[in-house]
Amino acid sequence: MKRSEVFAPAKINLTLHVTGQRAEGYHLLDSLVAFADIGDRVRMTAGPMLSIEVSGPFARGVPTDQSNLVWKAAELAGWTGWIELEKNLPHGAGIGGGSADAAAVLRAVDYDGDATALGADVPVCRLARAARMTGIGDAVRTLPGLPPLYAVLANPGVHVSTPHVFGALTAKNNAPMPVLPDRPSAMELIRWLGAQRNDLEQPAVQAQPVIGDALNALSERARDGFVRMSGSGATCFALCATRDEAASIAEDLTRAHPDWWVRDCALS
Repeated sequence: MKRSEVFAPAKINLTLHVTGQRAEGYHLLDSLVAFADIGDRVRMTAGPMLSIEVSGPFARGVPTDQSNLVWKAAELAGWTGWIELEKNLPHGAGIGGGSADAAAVLRAVDYDGDATALGADVPVCRLARAARMTGIGDAVRTLPGLPPLYAVLANPGVHVSTPHVFGALTAKNNAPMPVLPDRPSAMELIRWLGAQRNDLEQPAVQAQPVIGDALNALSERARDGFVRMSGSGATCFALCATRDEAASIAEDLTRAHPDWWVRDCALS
């Protein structure tokens, strides 16, 4: 039987501008997305029937039936067999999670059809490299020439309802991102990012104030002072000049908040 293993990297929204809302309810986005060198793993063995087994530190509570996006992705691609999903990323954390897992399945079977029905993040997660995501997530453009970035990710262990956060937005017709700098250095890109936004950050902090605590904890430790929340939360991140700096901050933050999920990573 054919067996394959695919990495499902964490998705980090370096920016997330909400620029409108369509009549049927879908929000329009403009987001600069990068991917970490940490994530879930999907192992697939072709066979006559579809089944899912979940392992890893965040396996608890993950469905193993057709409600799982991995199952839906396999069905969309017309693939059957056994899937082992190794969950290393927290659930509902604003860093891809299920979308990254579903995208990994689509990459493994070389599915090149429309995947937006699986969720707004699936098309960019299928690309799995730095990109600008617009529309309802269906328009994705790669961004060659971006410099390597390093980050500390911190999730205080709370779940944030994405529909609730979008519903709490006071303004839904916000300005899109301006033109990105051409082949910027890491510091030039960080300065540019500092002038951008995550429009979901404020309503997420209002819903779960501990997200603000995570942002403050990162700000106190990050030398360059750039911190932001990813997606609809609750994972926050600080950008760093080097991997060593990110690892040092992650170690210190873990000591201070042993109940938080904290990781250092490289972004690309």
